[in-house]
Amino acid sequence: MNPIRAIAVDDEPLALEVIQRFAAKIPGLDLIAVFGNPIEAVQYLQTESIDLIFLDIQMPDITGIQFLQSLAESPMIIFTTAYSQYAVDSYELNAVDYLLKPIPFDRFLKAVNKAIMQMKAHEALEHQTETPPESEANHGEVNYLFIKSDTRFFKVDYKDILYIEGMRDYIAVHTPTQKILTLMSMTKMLAKLPERDFMRVHKSYIIGLNHISLIQNNRVIVSDKEIPISHSYKDAFLKFVEGMNT
Repeated sequence: MNPIRAIAVDDEPLALEVIQRFAAKIPGLDLIAVFGNPIEAVQYLQTESIDLIFLDIQMPDITGIQFLQSLAESPMIIFTTAYSQYAVDSYELNAVDYLLKPIPFDRFLKAVNKAIMQMKAHEALEHQTETPPESEANHGEVNYLFIKSDTRFFKVDYKDILYIEGMRDYIAVHTPTQKILTLMSMTKMLAKLPERDFMRVHKSYIIGLNHISLIQNNRVIVSDKEIPISHSYKDAFLKFVEGMNT
């Protein structure tokens, strides 16, 4: 399993120092950034994809819960707070764990281990196989695929797929007329699509290249949907765009 990419958001510098010190002791956890200002963290997440957030609840201007609700896609969350009354809210939001300050290392480690187990379960899902009504392997012979949603299989033409959005264990396939939810990983879905027509531009987004209407800075517009281009995929995407102009 790849290391968990994490950030920490807390308005208390001492709390961030504790999280940094603890995180440095745990193999498999990569704390790549810390933020004392939650607004800066929101801006960071618009272009970068991460797996886990250590998130304080009680902060000036915006609470941790409001911060989480503002995100288009929610990574795994471990709440950190000095106030025990928020515990119920944290579990209703499907947080991995809830750490009460001052945080002892053993509780921090236990919370991170929960996140690691959740990540392993998610990656195991990517290796699950499904058998559609007919083979989709040869993209040169067919121009559609079947997408399983619950007990139904939807036949979808490649040309009708606007973009695909990652939603934790599910993905949503967006067409001009419908949104289909399916239990599949982004990696597996991308393997089913013809490379010439689709590209991943973010951990949570695959776009239909024929439906792009505008590219600006770290954004691409697909059928009026503004989709972020993350740093991890930006070079490959820009190389494709420049190649189309030569």
